[in-house]
Amino acid sequence: MHPYQFPYHLPSPYSVGWFDGSGYGGAFRTPGTEERIALRDYGQKPFVANINEAVKQNKTFRTALWTGRHLQVTLMSLNPGEDIGLEMHPHVDQFLRVEQGRGIVQMGPSKHHLQFKRNVYDDTAIIVPAGTWHNLTNTGHIPLKLYSIYAPPNHPFGTVHRTKADALAAEDRRGHGQYF
Repeated sequence: MHPYQFPYHLPSPYSVGWFDGSGYGGAFRTPGTEERIALRDYGQKPFVANINEAVKQNKTFRTALWTGRHLQVTLMSLNPGEDIGLEMHPHVDQFLRVEQGRGIVQMGPSKHHLQFKRNVYDDTAIIVPAGTWHNLTNTGHIPLKLYSIYAPPNHPFGTVHRTKADALAAEDRRGHGQYF
């Protein structure tokens, strides 16, 4: 017999985190309230949040939510017709999950051979192996809301890019994708 009984991960169906002054991060949200999650980088501290709510709340092109030594979570919002931009991370695996909207993801071994193409929509997971060229484009009429997990981290702690232009400028300053 397992020592824990369901539900064993949360003491209440409404609790999704905490702010207790102990140095641990988190966010508290009660369903049906207007309480909002503070969107900032909680890196290297234990953290719990309703990721779906955080993603839908995000209005920036990219905001780092948690940056650790080996992993990073960022929130993204792409406007209709906007894309992430064709890119390749030589030493970073990436997981993306669409929480709202629809789009198309393209991947391949080079920027001129993106033969892997799939339509994506709410609840779609996308896995991008290190060294794979990829792009994600919003093909819908509402913002495409998603989160991305990088392993290892791909952006500096505390990254906030309000727009795609801000992201491109930051990449130019850092040597396009060479963040660490």
